[in-house]
Amino acid sequence: MSFQTDHVGLNVTDLNKSTEFYTRIFGFTVVAESHDGDRRSAFLAQDEAIVLTLWQQSSGRFDVAGPGLHHLSFQVADLDAVRAAEAVIKEVGAVLHYDGVVPHAEGTPSGGIFFEDPDGIRLEIFAPEGAADLRAPTAGAPSCGFF
Repeated sequence: MSFQTDHVGLNVTDLNKSTEFYTRIFGFTVVAESHDGDRRSAFLAQDEAIVLTLWQQSSGRFDVAGPGLHHLSFQVADLDAVRAAEAVIKEVGAVLHYDGVVPHAEGTPSGGIFFEDPDGIRLEIFAPEGAADLRAPTAGAPSCGFF
């Protein structure tokens, strides 16, 4: 038997705000929405395949100290795509960690950006190559728990 992640479902506090964030940053399209009383949801797709579902059924902020999701990571083709996403993240005013693009470790070719959605859910957009010459976050850098 073989398994592959189909889509990820996230609890959010404001469906409209989160839908706008994910469609703007990632270019996802809304393929379905559901309204069941106070519970609302949106199904977001890329190339017609559902990637993410957002469920408006929570309050507060993402708790990094509790069990569950550490962060959600998305791979892109190259660092140009990472930098394009970084520009949009800055434009929308999302929390961006490490001041931009960093390698996964000193000298490794892969790297990307680490940021938060409107509810504080930690996200990553990375490329498998091109970051080897960049500096990795150090012990003295502000930490968001990614490293």
